[in-house]
Amino acid sequence: MISNESADGAGAIPHHAQGLLFDDDLPDLDVATGYRGPTACRAAGITYRQLDYWARTGLVEPSVRPATGSGTQRLYSFRDILVLKVVKRLLDTGVSLQQIRSAVGHLRERGVEDLAQITLMSDGASVYECTSADEVIDLVQGGQGVFGIAVGRVWREVEGTLAQLPTERADDDTAAPAPQDELALRRQARSAG
Repeated sequence: MISNESADGAGAIPHHAQGLLFDDDLPDLDVATGYRGPTACRAAGITYRQLDYWARTGLVEPSVRPATGSGTQRLYSFRDILVLKVVKRLLDTGVSLQQIRSAVGHLRERGVEDLAQITLMSDGASVYECTSADEVIDLVQGGQGVFGIAVGRVWREVEGTLAQLPTERADDDTAAPAPQDELALRRQARSAG
């Protein structure tokens, strides 16, 4: 569960305070451009099996173009890949999948700009949302925070990685491009032969 209470129980932090952690202007995102599964995996540092499982179970679904049947390609938005990378980091630090599902549900409610301006802190059991440097300090001094994920920094990492990887337009309905993953290559070889 994500909580945006400070460690001293002072209550929710107003959203106007979010600019305190990250004051860099972030670029506008093209909502019609997406990234195929293998590209999303590479940018987020996860396996295709994880990506597929998380999409099928609703943890992180592709928002540009979902799979609509056999042979269709999912397209993930930049925001989807950002959330995938945050999920991966939380898993790597030992946060339970149940807590991650709760955190992702909370993150879905926010716009991309808000995501880039929060820090997720965790004690391994709960996930806390910090929107100012003071909240981070309060949480750590209260003994609750063990590690933190500055989402704005993850944003920049994903942005740098994706700049070198192929994109696809959601409205591009031309002939299907050559598949990039091993499973698709096997299917293609089987149907051709």
